[in-house]
Amino acid sequence: MKRILLTTASLCAFGLASPALAADLPIYGKAPVVATPAYDWTGFYVGVFGGGGYGNHNLDNATGPGPAPLANFTVNYSSKGGLGGGEIGYNWQSGNIVVGVEASAFGADIKGNDNFALGWDDATKLGWGGTLRARGGIAVDRLLLFFTGGWGYGELTHTNTNPGIGVDTFKSTRSGLVAGGGIAYAITDNLIGKLEYSYLDLGTFRRDAPTNGALAYNVANTFSVVTLGLDFKFGGPVVAKY
Repeated sequence: MKRILLTTASLCAFGLASPALAADLPIYGKAPVVATPAYDWTGFYVGVFGGGGYGNHNLDNATGPGPAPLANFTVNYSSKGGLGGGEIGYNWQSGNIVVGVEASAFGADIKGNDNFALGWDDATKLGWGGTLRARGGIAVDRLLLFFTGGWGYGELTHTNTNPGIGVDTFKSTRSGLVAGGGIAYAITDNLIGKLEYSYLDLGTFRRDAPTNGALAYNVANTFSVVTLGLDFKFGGPVVAKY
């Protein structure tokens, strides 16, 4: 009987002490999820850019194609030089997809000639131009891989020098297609740096009656341009990604 009473008393004492002991035990559970901020590319932006360009020029006249097999031009020559300008645009982001529109204008000094390849000299210079393009890309937080395409234009100055006779110079404003792509990174919430390549096709201009007695001719012109840019983005929320 005594043993039963002692056992009952011990169990009661342990039961009374259990809440106090439980209060001192650590509580284990799942840690709260920390939100990771994701950059939002939505918003207006303005910026500046600068870089270099390389031009390709195919000249045709009455003498016909050049001696090279399958050549569709009388003579080919290249041009090169620098350019710089500004841009304005707007981006929309949905998930990881970014689409937008951008307009740019630039001044350039991209020039070259054919070095008297036909007994006279032809030289072409791209002086200024601009583009209006659609943009599309994939964003990974602050990194954006994008492509562009649209309409471009530019002013070309062509000079034909006919030795012993004279010089014929004229300007032609041409338009055509532009396409390219690049990579952009949001350095801060508002400051964005980018590297971009563009291919600009300004089509063909024709000179029917050169003033220096040269044969009538036409020149097809394309340009490849690489630029570094810096944009300032206005507003645009930073959303939380869990």
